[in-house]
Amino acid sequence: MILAAGQGTRVRPLTKNLPKPMIPVLGKPVMEYLIEHLVRHGVTEIMVNVGHHHHMIENYFGDGHRWGAQIGYSYEGVYDHGDIKPSPFGSAGGMRHIQDFSGFFDQTTIVICGDALIDLDITTALFEHINKNALVSIVAKEVPNHEVVQYGIVQTDDNGRITGFQEKPKQEEALSNLASTGIYFFEPEALKLIPKNTFFDIGSQLFPMLVEKNYPFFAQKRFYNWVDIGQIADYWLVMQRILQGEVSYIEMPGVEVKPGIWVGINTRIDWDNITIEGPVYIGSGTHIESGAKIVGPCWISHGCQIKKNSQIIRSILFEYTRVSKNMLVDELVISATYCVNRKSETFYVGDDRCTLKWGDARVKT
Repeated sequence: MILAAGQGTRVRPLTKNLPKPMIPVLGKPVMEYLIEHLVRHGVTEIMVNVGHHHHMIENYFGDGHRWGAQIGYSYEGVYDHGDIKPSPFGSAGGMRHIQDFSGFFDQTTIVICGDALIDLDITTALFEHINKNALVSIVAKEVPNHEVVQYGIVQTDDNGRITGFQEKPKQEEALSNLASTGIYFFEPEALKLIPKNTFFDIGSQLFPMLVEKNYPFFAQKRFYNWVDIGQIADYWLVMQRILQGEVSYIEMPGVEVKPGIWVGINTRIDWDNITIEGPVYIGSGTHIESGAKIVGPCWISHGCQIKKNSQIIRSILFEYTRVSKNMLVDELVISATYCVNRKSETFYVGDDRCTLKWGDARVKT
């Protein structure tokens, strides 16, 4: 079960015109990496709850046969005055809705958020879940003590049984450094605990109920890569890490024409008169004029135009973005209609503030 019905408000404007699971990472939607990983571990029947811009997910992934999977969709919405509008049921409520419709969850099910990159050994985690006779298991990960304020923290006893939760506690108040990563294992019987036809959340409603009623509810402490895209600043940082090769299971597209420089086809680049310091990816159809300087990690999507004497430093350019001559772009996420800095401040084309100062940087959208 991939949870993909949310609006992704914390990562706007990236999600203004697309659902969060479709946010691109090295040219692919983040949810595609999840599906590939699930299939590698033998998970081939996948339900996705959808809502916000649902057609983009459905049209891209279809029935799943390209990935060797069967993918189905559960739209969460209402019919209102001739229009179908998204109306989420909550993460747990969405699962109960599917169960009441078809009884899909007839065996152990992995539930995962559609907006993170993982390399979890699902097979081993499943074995531990079954071996402990758990009704529900949370896959958790230890985080540095100074980062607990960013996560939902799980408290357990010595056997891993969950005894409580803390939502983004201060470091001095945290009772654990075990963070919930939004990956769960459910037995079918757990679905019966979710009320019908009601908005119901997994983390804030179902899980406290499991603790209160002393159900067999366990946390697994695992060591794996978990790259979460929670906010704009997270997206910028994720892309920096990936481009620097810190996420080993993600491969760079294109051809490596020079050490640390990957290029797609059909590009027009004045190689003799530009400066590029990798890691940098340059997408198909991109034109880079003389005098330009690019300092990685940088991702330049297809169809971009970088004019004379401009500088692109540790930034992400979405497709068909044009950078005017003599512009300095420093640590920004830019599209053809907006740019966002690491503080999540957003500036749109036509905005009086569209000349954005960021440290010593200046970019004009």
